[in-house]
Amino acid sequence: MAGAGGTGAAAARGLARLGPGARGGSGVYMGWRQQLGPKETLRLLEGSVVHREGALLALSKPPGLPILGRPGDLSLDALLPALRRRLGLAAELHVVKAPAREYSGLVLLSSCYHTTKKLQQFFTSARQRGQYPATYRAITVGVPAEMEGEISTGLCWQQQGDRAMVVPVPAPGRRSLARKDVKITLTRYRVLSAVGGCAVLQLQPRTAFPEQLQVHLTLLLCPALGDHEHSSHVGRVLGVPFFLTPKTALTRTQVLDEELLSRLGLSPRQLHHLPLHIHLQELVLPEGPLCAPPPPYFLHTLRCLGLPEH
Repeated sequence: MAGAGGTGAAAARGLARLGPGARGGSGVYMGWRQQLGPKETLRLLEGSVVHREGALLALSKPPGLPILGRPGDLSLDALLPALRRRLGLAAELHVVKAPAREYSGLVLLSSCYHTTKKLQQFFTSARQRGQYPATYRAITVGVPAEMEGEISTGLCWQQQGDRAMVVPVPAPGRRSLARKDVKITLTRYRVLSAVGGCAVLQLQPRTAFPEQLQVHLTLLLCPALGDHEHSSHVGRVLGVPFFLTPKTALTRTQVLDEELLSRLGLSPRQLHHLPLHIHLQELVLPEGPLCAPPPPYFLHTLRCLGLPEH
């Protein structure tokens, strides 16, 4: 399918041209954490189309853009009518599959209601058969002890102070599972490359739960770069990582050592600008795989860390 070749390369150029943060150094990251307006976001989406065929349209979403939002909020759903007009499409667009708000990556849209339902059922059936139709890439701080494996744990929402957080439940009880207070989640991972204490991981979630990938990476003791929500749950003593329960670790901006900051061209005060480095790279459709290139800041980080881009 289109998306892995010329169209994907064109989208990468479009993101680099249209996306915020074309500057070098810390500016690459700062731009992507800034709130864009509707016109800028629409222009970014229009330039990031990776596939267009029949009723299907696929594009590469920037991080920080929610799929749904309240009336008046900036969201992908709110921009779809304007995007349809700019692309010259006659029919209304529907979201088939998309990454969570803080992730970048592949968004699959359809202008046909029956195609939308058919593909959504395809993804559900694929997971039920034990297949992994979605493949993410993540840059992590730390390298897993095993080069490949599976992370499985219960996850639930837990109120902590004035905010709700997703927390792991290693041994959920039958009642909590029956009440659906806790969901058993599973992610398959593989280390693609590792240099200087950082790694590129391939992540294939078998289940879907908010923030599943971030929590699973902290359980591997390798939080995603730019994870300012869960990375504080991984502590270090004499360089050895260990897991801190959410009750004992307050949410904070991710902390990186001086060497890693230097490689990224950041100061501690600039860390909050660092976007989450988790990207939905591939979806397997009935006709074959569909791919989306990582955003410019992701590629910039790979180069800074000496990690391969492919």
